[in-house]
Amino acid sequence: MVKRFEVCKETAWCPGCGNFGIVRALATALDGLGLKPSEVLFVSGIGQAGKLPHYIRGNVLNTLHGRTLPTATGAKLANGDLTVIAVGGDGDGYAEGGNHFLHAIRRNVNITYIVHDNQVFGLTKGQASPRSDRGMITGTTPLGVYNEPFNPLATAITLNASFVARSYAGDQEHLARTIQAAIRHQGFALVDVLQPCVTFNKINTYQYFRERVYDLDQEEGYDRTDRQAAWARSWEWGDRIPIGIFYQVQRPTLDDHYGDILARPLVKQELDKGVVEELLEEFRIG
Repeated sequence: MVKRFEVCKETAWCPGCGNFGIVRALATALDGLGLKPSEVLFVSGIGQAGKLPHYIRGNVLNTLHGRTLPTATGAKLANGDLTVIAVGGDGDGYAEGGNHFLHAIRRNVNITYIVHDNQVFGLTKGQASPRSDRGMITGTTPLGVYNEPFNPLATAITLNASFVARSYAGDQEHLARTIQAAIRHQGFALVDVLQPCVTFNKINTYQYFRERVYDLDQEEGYDRTDRQAAWARSWEWGDRIPIGIFYQVQRPTLDDHYGDILARPLVKQELDKGVVEELLEEFRIG
C-alpha cells in the first residue's frame, strides 16, 4: 500500500489508460526508496502524461509543451537536494522536445526522465506522433504513417546516455524496479514506458505488448555496459520487444561541473553583494 506518495483517485484519464499503471508504479518506487514528497520535484509539459504530477504527492512544476527537460535541468541546478523527475509523452519529448532531449543527454544532468510512450498525441485526439509505426492510420495520417518511427533508445545510446531503459505500463512491478534504478543512477536516466492508449491506439494494446515483451534483465549473459549490443537490441521491435535496462555507464555529470552551485540550494547560499555593486557601478550613468 503506497502511503507517502498516495495517488489521487480522480483523474482526467480514460478508464484503462496505461497512465494509471505508470503513476502507481512511480509512487511505489519513490516510497520504496524512502523519499518524502517534499524531497521530490515533478516537472512536466503539456499532454495526458503531463497531468501525472497532479495525481501524485510531491512538488510540481508545469512548463510549456516540449520544454520539460531544460526546465528540469534549471530546477536541479537551483536545488541539487531535490530528486528531479521529468515527465512527458512521446509527442512532448520526441517531437517539440526532441532538441532538448539530445542536449540533456549530452549534459548528463542528474535527473530521471519518464516518457509515456503511447505512440500517439493522446491529449489532442490521437494524431500520429514521432513514435507511430509505419502504416498507422490516424486523424492526421488517413493514408497511414509513412515516416520512419523515431527510436529514442537507439538515439540515447548513440549519444552515450548514461542510463537507457524501457519498461511497460502493464507490468507495474517491473516498472517500479526500473524507475528505482533510474533514480539511483548518477546522471541522466531515460525510462521509456510502453503505455497503451485504449482510446486512440488500437494497435499497440495491452494484449499486443503482453505477447511480445521480454525482460533483458533475465537474459543470461546480457551486458548492459556493451554499447554496441545495447544499440542492436534497441532496434528489436515486432514479434519480440525487449524491456529492461539496455545501457548503463558512468561518465561525468553536470553536477560534477557545477559542484559548487549544487552543494546547497541557491536560496540558501550567501549573496556576494560586492559583485552586484560592481555591476551597478559599471553601468552607472554620470
